[in-house]
Amino acid sequence: MSYIINIDTATETAFVNIAKDGVIINGLENTAQKDHGAFVQTAIASLLTAAGIQFNEVGAIAVTAGPGSYTGLRVGMASAKGLSYALNKPLITISTLELLAAAAIRQSSDASTFFFCSMIDARRMEVFTAVYNHLLSPVMAPAALVLNDLSYLELLENQIIVFTGNGAAKWQKICTHPNARFMPLAEIPAAMALMTNQSLTNKQFTDLAYAEPFYLKEFQNNI
Repeated sequence: MSYIINIDTATETAFVNIAKDGVIINGLENTAQKDHGAFVQTAIASLLTAAGIQFNEVGAIAVTAGPGSYTGLRVGMASAKGLSYALNKPLITISTLELLAAAAIRQSSDASTFFFCSMIDARRMEVFTAVYNHLLSPVMAPAALVLNDLSYLELLENQIIVFTGNGAAKWQKICTHPNARFMPLAEIPAAMALMTNQSLTNKQFTDLAYAEPFYLKEFQNNI
């Protein structure tokens, strides 16, 4: 199986890694959000050189399509599309919310008993969010949600939900329901490597001409 270049610039921490067969060969992170644009191309070149990998050995370019930071999504998508076009390699796009849930599922010791809620900070008390079961099937479709005491209440009454992502902290401050659990994530790059490897195996590619960030908010989709 060929190498995959994975790119995620959707949130405050960006990462780029080179993976093969779902296993990360090498990776780099950047925590200065305003520098994501300069980080991506330099990181890719550095990782390939360090691993002794040539561009012709790369089988696909993968990127998180969103939702997330408006500028971050544009940076990641532009970088991925540019590489895909220049190298004539297929493009893989994945949902940022699905990626967060996949990382939480990977970290959970008994995932089948929980739902997993991804939460991306959208400023103030708003989050981009979705809820999935342990098979990564959607229970609540992606949405922009302003949090209040009643958020997720119907689901929480019947199911333990693991909340995760950089938007979970603001929800943890107001959520008192006993069925709510909170999980910090450490497996996001590894989860992306597995997801994109599966996409490559199944030839689930995105048409380069129509690939664009998934902003979720309507006004952003029209920009």
